[in-house]
Amino acid sequence: MIQEYDLAIIGGGVVGLSAAMYCGRLNLKTILIGKEIKGTIAKTHIVENYPGFKKISGEGLSTKILQHAKQYTSKIFKGEVIKISYKKCFIIKTKKTEYHTKTILFTTGSSWKKLNVPGEKEFTNKGVHYCALCDGPLYKNKIVAVVGGGDSAAKEALLLSKYAKKVYILSRSTLKPEPINKIRVKKEKKIQALENIQVKEIKGDKFVQSVLLTKKINNSNELKIDGVFVDVGHVPLSKLAIPIGTKLNKNKEIIINKESQTNLKGVYAAGDVTDTKFKQAITGIGEAVKAVYGIYEYIHNEKVLCSSANEE
Repeated sequence: MIQEYDLAIIGGGVVGLSAAMYCGRLNLKTILIGKEIKGTIAKTHIVENYPGFKKISGEGLSTKILQHAKQYTSKIFKGEVIKISYKKCFIIKTKKTEYHTKTILFTTGSSWKKLNVPGEKEFTNKGVHYCALCDGPLYKNKIVAVVGGGDSAAKEALLLSKYAKKVYILSRSTLKPEPINKIRVKKEKKIQALENIQVKEIKGDKFVQSVLLTKKINNSNELKIDGVFVDVGHVPLSKLAIPIGTKLNKNKEIIINKESQTNLKGVYAAGDVTDTKFKQAITGIGEAVKAVYGIYEYIHNEKVLCSSANEE
């Protein structure tokens, strides 16, 4: 017997988990399927911009939200959705099973953007990394570089300064973190920010040994380092939304309105996968909450059915 739901949430980060919690409060029969439960924020060292917590680790915040979601009846399942289709209702296929649902909420988030320079792929996990919290401890008393110029890159550099003896920030334009983190970077003697510079190539033998730059530093275009941490933005994980006809913008983000609705009836999206300009955990969670209330009204006001999907 194929299991049927009011809502399937695709994505297991804090945005999806918050949606699952609200679904429980509204008594919506819900399944959340996430390739990774708690999401990328769990790999963030410190979160200081989430209301109610002056300072909390990303792991701590995501754990609290997961625990809250588990207080309700929503089913939280770690797995990978491989296909979504529509036949009288939405059909969600994983490697092991199939679910039918009246509505879908995409909270799939984004993945780290790559530099796409020679050496990056070859040295991934051999000196090239995308998470300082995960891999920073490997570089105690070594020299590392963070590639990026935003707030996230600044925070990565500050975390790495706790381990490395020297941290370079390589920014293709001016460094643009939040003011408080810009002050912290300037005060940290281990950090040196280099602006208007780009990485052309990552070099090494078995592991990273240096990067080639677009301009000279200390009379050389080659900078000797032991590790590279890439933080140049994210790519929305919207691939699953395409086959059912969900509209994306030129950046492959899911287009939503102020109620978190897409162009399709019964399909919603929230968080980093969407076309909203400001992307933070708190804003994504707000979008998810609006989506859940919209889904509740849609199902009950239009008396949406799903059982007919089992009929041939």
